[in-house]
Amino acid sequence: MTEANTNSDALVFFGATGDLAYKQIFPALYGLVRDEGLSTPIIGVAKQGWGLDQLKQRAADSVKEHGGDINSAAFKKLLGQLRYVDGDYNDPKVFAELRKQLGDAQRPLHYLAIPPVLFSVVASQLAKSGCAKNARLVVEKPFGRDRASADALSRILDEYFSEDDIFRIDHYLGKEPVQNILFTRFANATFEPIWNRNYVRSIQITMAENFGVQDRGAFYDEAGAIRDVLQNHMLQILASLTMDPPTGQQHEAIRDRKASLLKAVRTLTTNDVVRGQYDGYENVPGVHPGSTVETFAAARLEIDSWRWAGVPIFIRTGKCLPVSIAEAVVQFKKPPREAFGEIESVGCGHVRFRIQPDVTIALGTRVKVPGDRMIGDDVELILTRQPGADKPPYQRLLGDAMRGIDELFTREDIVDAEWRIVDDILGNVTPVYRYKPGTWGPDEAMQLIAGDGPWLNPKPA
Repeated sequence: MTEANTNSDALVFFGATGDLAYKQIFPALYGLVRDEGLSTPIIGVAKQGWGLDQLKQRAADSVKEHGGDINSAAFKKLLGQLRYVDGDYNDPKVFAELRKQLGDAQRPLHYLAIPPVLFSVVASQLAKSGCAKNARLVVEKPFGRDRASADALSRILDEYFSEDDIFRIDHYLGKEPVQNILFTRFANATFEPIWNRNYVRSIQITMAENFGVQDRGAFYDEAGAIRDVLQNHMLQILASLTMDPPTGQQHEAIRDRKASLLKAVRTLTTNDVVRGQYDGYENVPGVHPGSTVETFAAARLEIDSWRWAGVPIFIRTGKCLPVSIAEAVVQFKKPPREAFGEIESVGCGHVRFRIQPDVTIALGTRVKVPGDRMIGDDVELILTRQPGADKPPYQRLLGDAMRGIDELFTREDIVDAEWRIVDDILGNVTPVYRYKPGTWGPDEAMQLIAGDGPWLNPKPA
């Protein structure tokens, strides 16, 4: 097991010629070299028939497309750190060459930017070649397709690596706005006294995209909205909104609280979910004719704890919705008595956390309308609004993994709790309702929220 306070002295990324490497890893590595002085060997591994020069050109194309300066000293330094090993992951010679390329490195970090079906092969070869000794392992989601496969995947990785050395990336945890939810809650004494069932009426979380599956038809038709984002990103947001305050200064404190919270969320049943599919989805290349995969999902959840007993939580996600926005709204209960003889609106009194595209924290309240009558109007006070640009999540997460900081990575028991919540609603177990692109999903989603609604549709800033 690698000591938590030691830095990795080499970074190896499998799948170096793939799409994820192009879109995320090369820009993140460039940022780490430029901003944080990363100076370790960086070794790409893939089966593409490439050489080092082709990998360097791929890095240049990626960094340039994502706004980096390929003429800078930082990029030239990155090129000097790059190495490449080409070959089949089943071939022991590939890993013997990798050990050679690692040179004097004794604490490498291996990043598996490859399909999970290859994890076992690569982990085994790393162990046999000596590359796994004192090493850390970063694995990319999805962490299985359901609870059983996630458990099987964990058992495979546990054969060769300690759980303390396994870093499961959910890039949403590296986003500044998601961390901001925790900070705002626990750095201010204002919120905590009212952050419970005595004062909170309901919680809504929406993650909307105004585009379809684009060129990811084959992948998406194997996943769907529940597996793609609800089981991971949205449940992580839910945990950040509702977990108890962390205790102690250890990095595990936050993950312990998240695990405890997610284990208290009731398992979803078919009555708790509405699935939808936008018109035209079946025409996307890679999508099976007659597909019943959902591009929209809405769910009603409850948390069996003293803090949240009886508070309904509604989450929804979908493609081809009116806007691309992610936000969470915590709605407060009405005052116990109406003092001014008016009927207050349902949406009166809330805290809103906008996660993307901008970062916003806003407080909804009711204020008096000027004039003689004691009547009010709902207004929203913007407590803070910041541009969405910040340190890219992959740069933050890879940097933390190199330093052995695991706070922003999900843990085996957390992954298991997330799959347990959704396991009974995976697949074609409920109807898939059609909806038109540019709408907020199928009408049946309104039935789900019923007397606790309406849905609060996010609007661009």
